[in-house]
Amino acid sequence: MTMARRARRQSGVTMIEMLIVVVIVGLLAAVTYPSIASGLDAIRLRTASDTTATFLTQAMTRVERSQQPVEMLFQRGSRRLLMASVVMPHRPTEMLLPEGVTVTHIYPEPPGEPPELVSVVLMPGATFPALRVELVNPRGQRRLVRIDPLAGVPVVEVP
Repeated sequence: MTMARRARRQSGVTMIEMLIVVVIVGLLAAVTYPSIASGLDAIRLRTASDTTATFLTQAMTRVERSQQPVEMLFQRGSRRLLMASVVMPHRPTEMLLPEGVTVTHIYPEPPGEPPELVSVVLMPGATFPALRVELVNPRGQRRLVRIDPLAGVPVVEVP
């Protein structure tokens, strides 16, 4: 019976073995965290650029279907994009970019100091402007969403 008791006491994990496992797991987590965070930021930027392209498509579709001008508002350094009908008193449509992604530039920029708030009016029957919206994430990665003036389709580019 003493052999059975001794075998039961020895069949366990010591505190030192448990601490070694915890340290190894902690080191692995510390090493992989930056790449995981970078991947998440890249996914947020890609999602924001696709959403911005969809938002531009909605504005162009609204202009074509309603035959009414639509104003789009872009605020630099912000996550908000607004679309409002100029003639009909509708509540503006608002789009929020994912956390950490902001609008940095709206091209073409007027001469001088770039304005904080840029307004672009899409007119029915006219060609769509050569509008370009630049998005950036906290890691400095950029995406450019532009309206192709010939095709009238939003395009996402990596500058």
